[in-house]
Amino acid sequence: MNQWEEHVADYLRLRRQLGAFLAWDEHLLGQYTTYLAAAGSLRITTANAVSWAQAPFDGPGNPVARAARRLMAVRGFATYMHAVDPSHEILPQGIFAHPVHRSAPHIYTSAETAALIEAAGHLGHGTRARTYPTLFGLLAATGLRVGEALGLNRDDVDLDTGILVVSSGKSRHQRLAPLHESTTAVLGRYSSWRDGHEQQKYAGSAPFFINSDGDRLPYHNVLKAFRQAAGAAGIQTHRLHPRMHDLRHTFAVNTLLGWYREGADVAAMMPALSTYLGHSDPANTYWYLSAVPELLAHASARLAAGATTAEGQDKP
Repeated sequence: MNQWEEHVADYLRLRRQLGAFLAWDEHLLGQYTTYLAAAGSLRITTANAVSWAQAPFDGPGNPVARAARRLMAVRGFATYMHAVDPSHEILPQGIFAHPVHRSAPHIYTSAETAALIEAAGHLGHGTRARTYPTLFGLLAATGLRVGEALGLNRDDVDLDTGILVVSSGKSRHQRLAPLHESTTAVLGRYSSWRDGHEQQKYAGSAPFFINSDGDRLPYHNVLKAFRQAAGAAGIQTHRLHPRMHDLRHTFAVNTLLGWYREGADVAAMMPALSTYLGHSDPANTYWYLSAVPELLAHASARLAAGATTAEGQDKP
């Protein structure tokens, strides 16, 4: 192991002890330090980091976004190395900045969600008619990512306590998602039906949601079923194209709206919502405040009220 490899190993060990995963960062830092060793560089500098980050690569993707992701991995490592030896440069932000565009979410009404679930129950007979209404209902009731729901195993769904163990999220860390009793009841009915109509194929951990063969649902099949159900329900038209992921947006927005309408301290409760949704960066949760006009209005009103109160307290 050369000197650069030792530094990378120490850096990754420290970050992982603090809860980071960093699998892709490890891959990128391996490439970067190989580049430094080949060039005989003993110091991290902005110049050599940028030179490596913008090197051509084979494959699809935005080259600016690729360079920005490479530099992000180096920046954390460079900050660590600067603390060890100040001769290493800390890389400035925004060198490969590129605009982030978020698609405007479709916020489902209660009637649209109910129509989607009902239409999913008419997609066919047997497994499809049982699985897809339950799956889409779970997405709407919990805000799970689609991949998280499809990744659930049977022992991840505790029907006695009404808790999901979610372990297939972006953060790579398990989290617990409490369920409403009505959601637990629906999952229990699906589980009972599945166990009574399926030939057991797995000796150990088995998928919770299954296809007609008893295997885990493939994403492309689920997407096709969603589009069929959304079209049959009149939600998806030639002008309107709501996504499955918008069920997650709808859950988050409705949760925030409920808190505002109840007069709750939303700022204090935001970390709980971030944790429930599996957001590694709270900024991803705060984005919902600007996603819907009513939410933005509530946040603005709360901010204005706070400013007025503060101004009144300042007056003698």
